[in-house]
Amino acid sequence: MIILPWPPASLSGHNKNRWWVLAKVVKAQRDGAHIATLAAKLPPMPDSGDIRIHFRFVPPDRRGDRVSFPNRLKAAIDGIADALEINDARFLPSYEFCEPQAPGRVEVEILGRESDVSFDPGPHGN
Repeated sequence: MIILPWPPASLSGHNKNRWWVLAKVVKAQRDGAHIATLAAKLPPMPDSGDIRIHFRFVPPDRRGDRVSFPNRLKAAIDGIADALEINDARFLPSYEFCEPQAPGRVEVEILGRESDVSFDPGPHGN
């Protein structure tokens, strides 16, 4: 599992910071995610196919809009992909939103290739 700090609101799509201010924040997020991914010592990723990645948001408080939380992660996703030496377009993301817990964090799980996951539609499936 990769644990990332809570992403700052300045990475929200509605933020109007100047590009040079935002560039420093983006670089810090990307570099931090890269380092955290390497520290997690994940196994090598397959050469092809989608890779399931799950993000669990644990916000620091009740402020913020859950719809915008995933948008704040683009730089971190790029850093994770850099560390795994893959194209981030291969990620097939899913999201979970938890109750607040200071100081906030994002827990990231790489679940594997989409083709490795069996699907059970359950009793109501077709």
